Amino acid sequence: MPIPVIMPKMEMAQETATIVEWLKQEGEHVEKGEPLLAIETDKVSVDVESPATGTLAGVRAKAGDVVPVTETIAYILQPGESLPLAEKTAEAEAEARPPEAFTEGERAEGQKPSPPATSPAPSEPLSTAATPVAQRLAEAYGLDLGSIVGTGHGGRITKADVEAALAAQGGQSPSEAAGKVRATPAARRLARERNVALTAISGSGPHGRIQAADVLAYTAAAQPMQTAAPVPEAQVIPLTGMRRTIAERMTLSYQTAPHITLTMRAAMDAFEVLRAELNHEAEATEGPHVSATALLVKAVAWALRRHPWLNSRLQGEEIHLLSEVNVGVAVALDEGLIVPVVRHADEKGIAAIAAEVHDLATRARQGQLTPADVTEGTFTISNLGPLGVEQFTAIINPPQTAILAVGAIQREPAVDEEGHIVVRRMAHLTLCADHRVVDGAVAARFLVDLRRILEKPSLLLW
Repeated sequence: MPIPVIMPKMEMAQETATIVEWLKQEGEHVEKGEPLLAIETDKVSVDVESPATGTLAGVRAKAGDVVPVTETIAYILQPGESLPLAEKTAEAEAEARPPEAFTEGERAEGQKPSPPATSPAPSEPLSTAATPVAQRLAEAYGLDLGSIVGTGHGGRITKADVEAALAAQGGQSPSEAAGKVRATPAARRLARERNVALTAISGSGPHGRIQAADVLAYTAAAQPMQTAAPVPEAQVIPLTGMRRTIAERMTLSYQTAPHITLTMRAAMDAFEVLRAELNHEAEATEGPHVSATALLVKAVAWALRRHPWLNSRLQGEEIHLLSEVNVGVAVALDEGLIVPVVRHADEKGIAAIAAEVHDLATRARQGQLTPADVTEGTFTISNLGPLGVEQFTAIINPPQTAILAVGAIQREPAVDEEGHIVVRRMAHLTLCADHRVVDGAVAARFLVDLRRILEKPSLLLW
């Protein structure tokens, strides 16, 4: 029996995956467990292995295609087996379909649709004879003289003809109108050229007389916005893969989660002293280097355990306070942003967290993260301090409730408890939280505790 090759579901929220390349060709012999193709989700790139030993056949998607999860993309056949009947029937129907049955997107190359029937070009407008008074009335009321039948000598259009045409259209005749339309000759000429009824324009001149500027302003307001000037040539990059997913998730977050933003400044002197001591010890014992981000993960996990509302998730009509503290760390890549997760960060020591953060960041940049590395995060840290960014706000990583943006640690003058001016290392901490779940006071208390632990990190040992 043919064994289907299924597009795997690597993550809970995953709906599709993109085929990067086929590592085996149709008709080629493959062994069970041998990589068949490489795929990419919004977070990871992985190889899909063959579910059986046999011949690869019935490939239904090519490199670059976005395929829904659990969909069959090929089959593995044993000697003497053939594709399922439904597959062969679909192929036969596609081959037998006449050219005219194809849609525009399926039309075979070289086949062009018949050109549409052309209609004769409109004839040039005939000159229309009208009395000067009739012309002025028609211009004033926006009537086309070509549509009026003249009753004057030789078919000439008279004032009475214009009045009758206006009455037939449901408008007022000049004799019924309240007052005469006052306009300068230049305004009348512009109105005629632009086919504008003077009665629709409010005059700005003496006694409400319509000026040329009034006609220009009216037509400018009535015309749709002109097409923007063509832009210079640019490199066009399709919004696909990781970049597309980031765009979709960030848009979803910003449109559905009302963000509340709070900022505090923390003195980071003790934080930096502790980090230097830990790294000195790491050098002596060949332990892991402790980055600022690694120490931040430990501090944030400590604060989250004391403020569970920041470690929560809104699901439908329920708020789930999560039992695990899994802190995600935003890592910048050339193609986008990825957030590997330090699981159970509140239960791990600083050395273990430092080693894990380094390993996750390295594998993220090498494209070697697994789905388990990037799922089940409960809170995210984005640290742009190493790039010199002093302060910024971040967008919540759904379905989480909050994200912390950390700025650069900088030396600044400050006033100590005794009133002396001293130099301290300061950093901005900006918390963005989902206001549907967290109120301002709750978020503020979290920041207060986080600042306290950063300014006195020895409390982590308590």
